[in-house]
Amino acid sequence: MDKLEIKATLNVSDAGEITGNAWPFGSADSVGDIVTKGAINVAVSDLPILFSHDPSDLIGTWDEVKQTDDGLIVKGKLHMDRPRARSVLAMVKGGLVSGLSIGFKTKASTKQGRNRIISALDLFEVSIVRNPSHPRAQITSAKSLNSAQAIAAAILRAAAHFKGSN
Repeated sequence: MDKLEIKATLNVSDAGEITGNAWPFGSADSVGDIVTKGAINVAVSDLPILFSHDPSDLIGTWDEVKQTDDGLIVKGKLHMDRPRARSVLAMVKGGLVSGLSIGFKTKASTKQGRNRIISALDLFEVSIVRNPSHPRAQITSAKSLNSAQAIAAAILRAAAHFKGSN
């Protein structure tokens, strides 16, 4: 039986919208795995967002998964009706977790020195993690209504200050 392997940049909004680079192509992770562009087959519909690869910790669903020159880009939504998803959102916003990691089964690979070049894999999940196997697998976008409101308030205070000092 094939083992499920775990690997994975991450941004998230207050509404739970999340974007990240789950696997940067062209460089090795901490164990020497290199996944080639075009190697990834999404093996399940409604690709799950798990926390730390725990199948009992489903916190969202990836709606979009695409391979670009930069890597495996994922976009999805946390299930904000669940307390655990709200907790993970708070951890991401607080900087406690910022990584992504993929859970997959290798279909084809070759050895090249100490590296394993993976040319085909089935993707089963992408997890939010504290320490991703690939150092560049990070949350890339965390839209935040609260942050936008805080910036707007600061601009208004500064404008009022400058208007009052004239």
